[in-house]
Amino acid sequence: MMDILGRAISEYFYGGKEYKLWVHDNHGPKVEMIVPIYFRSPEAMPDLELMAIDMCKGKTLDIGAGAGSHALLLQEKGIDVTAIDISEGAVEVMKERGVKKAFVQDVFEMKQEKFDTLLLLMNGIGLVQTIEGLNRFLQEAKTMLKKGGQLLFDSSDVAYLYEEGLPQLPHYYGEVKCCYEYRRQKSEWFSWLYIDERTLREVALDNGFDTKLLFVDESGQYLAKLTLSK
Repeated sequence: MMDILGRAISEYFYGGKEYKLWVHDNHGPKVEMIVPIYFRSPEAMPDLELMAIDMCKGKTLDIGAGAGSHALLLQEKGIDVTAIDISEGAVEVMKERGVKKAFVQDVFEMKQEKFDTLLLLMNGIGLVQTIEGLNRFLQEAKTMLKKGGQLLFDSSDVAYLYEEGLPQLPHYYGEVKCCYEYRRQKSEWFSWLYIDERTLREVALDNGFDTKLLFVDESGQYLAKLTLSK
């Protein structure tokens, strides 16, 4: 896949210019993604993200780390954090910004390494793409978590996209097709998962995890903590 997001992050970081990054999906007109959001200071982060950062403990894996803002904050707090992303451009920027352990890595291809916390923010759990992908990811997480470990991520229910009620679909309604557009170039289309709380609890339980909601903001975005069932 063309590294559209990595190019936007890299050109903003190195060139100081903010070109428009657009996100297309199969539900409506394209939406602008503000590139500086990937470079937010702690003061500019929403309460949900700050709570997730405060909840991190022990050896932490920041999955889909983008420009590394969360990883940098974790480092400042003395957390042993490894940041990964599939975007080469984003990982290069992370390293330049001072993230000590930043790697181009697909979480599904991680070597057997154990962590106390797996962290996915800014709707990061969406990278699993589908409910089937979430099942696969949770099985992978079992092998990656130390005893007593936790999985922290945020998501939301996108039922509001269907004003006349949920249609009959061949897939879960939160599996959204997207693509990036940047400086007249488009990425390939890909799936991104948004999952409602009830479905999350069911899928998590099926895979041996308990779910606890830690925070819900005014827009319905929630922060979830998953731990292995005892």
